[in-house]
Amino acid sequence: MTGVIQVLVADDSEIVRRGLSEVIEASGDLHVVAQAWDGRSAVEAARRFSPDVALVDIRMPGMDGLTATRELRALPRPPRVVILTTFGEDEYVDEAVRVGASGFLVKDTPPEELVRAVRQVAEGKAALDPAVTGRVLDALAEQVPRLSAEEKAALASLTDRELEVVRLVGRGLSNTDIGAALHITEGTVKGQVSRLMAKLGADNRVQVARLAYRAGLDR
Repeated sequence: MTGVIQVLVADDSEIVRRGLSEVIEASGDLHVVAQAWDGRSAVEAARRFSPDVALVDIRMPGMDGLTATRELRALPRPPRVVILTTFGEDEYVDEAVRVGASGFLVKDTPPEELVRAVRQVAEGKAALDPAVTGRVLDALAEQVPRLSAEEKAALASLTDRELEVVRLVGRGLSNTDIGAALHITEGTVKGQVSRLMAKLGADNRVQVARLAYRAGLDR
């Protein structure tokens, strides 16, 4: 993506909104077009300003982050959504994947990681905080839905190398880390992940990670 990335920040804490906005504005290529204090105001702001990315707190009064994400993704010009969470709120993240979130970050993510995540999501990638991902998968251990026949067939069609990439995505590794683990370039990994998403019918990297977990490939 070229040009300035337009960002919406939604959190019921004014201190958090200000802090996130300051980090974003200091990046040089990101710009906060609006701030929102709950889900409803976030959706209204998105309709008005058409941001590229929305940072959405998962727990807000009135309309919560999950409902807001669903409504944001249903807009004519939907922003990509990054969910802001804490270690105590992991039980909500699986549902956030289902309603269309592209990324997950804990609120104490370092500024440089936050900025990088927004850039990744704006480019159509996913931003997975490994700490959040691991805890989410652990929380789901006793509630794993069965793979559908279509999902089983899609996984069966993958090569051993493709299954290895799926496994590493499931562990929350970045393209750079996957490339290092497999001794291939980051560009090669990017291409392989894109092809995998097409084969698996996944809209983003988060859904690939979730499928890897459900299939037991992330171990």
